Amino acid sequence: MSNSRIAFVSAIVGAMFIGGVIGANAVSNHLIAPASAATASPTPGFHSNETASHEAGESAAREQAENNGTFQPGGGPNGMSNETSAHEAGESASREASEKS
Repeated sequence: MSNSRIAFVSAIVGAMFIGGVIGANAVSNHLIAPASAATASPTPGFHSNETASHEAGESAAREQAENNGTFQPGGGPNGMSNETSAHEAGESASREASEKS
């Protein structure tokens, strides 16, 4: 291969590479811009429920647990409480005592 042919092929390959970079940049900016211009969604996190109607139905113990951060929604850290009468009827006294501790 002659030097002029190598230079020509190198120029073509370089131009294709630069064109690809510029094209990818233009397409990515076009695709990303509308998403970033969208309205912001509400910030997830703590939402207070200290309204009068909510507080009226709460016991003093629950309110205290909510205020000091020990309230467990759903009955505890593992989900819903299983303190129903049907569950308790089949439970031994020692099992019930172990659940309380």
